[in-house]
Amino acid sequence: MPNIKSAKKRVRSNATKEKINNDITASMRTAIKKFEKDVKAGNVEDASRSLNTAIQRIDKAKKSGLIHQNKASRLKSRLTKEKNGMK
Repeated sequence: MPNIKSAKKRVRSNATKEKINNDITASMRTAIKKFEKDVKAGNVEDASRSLNTAIQRIDKAKKSGLIHQNKASRLKSRLTKEKNGMK
């Protein structure tokens, strides 16, 4: 347990940042899974909306530094390729 005032504050702020980061990451993964579910079901319109949402969440995670730029590009490429293969 920290004794110094700034160390105590750091513990609190780290916990807050951890929660925000976990929420962003979880929402990204959920959006990707929802898209994959729509693709598997064959819903073209739902898949298009889900793809847009997933790409937004991926970009947000990339901007926050939670995932690397190359991983974000790779995920978006795979999802788009999956969507284009539906037709």
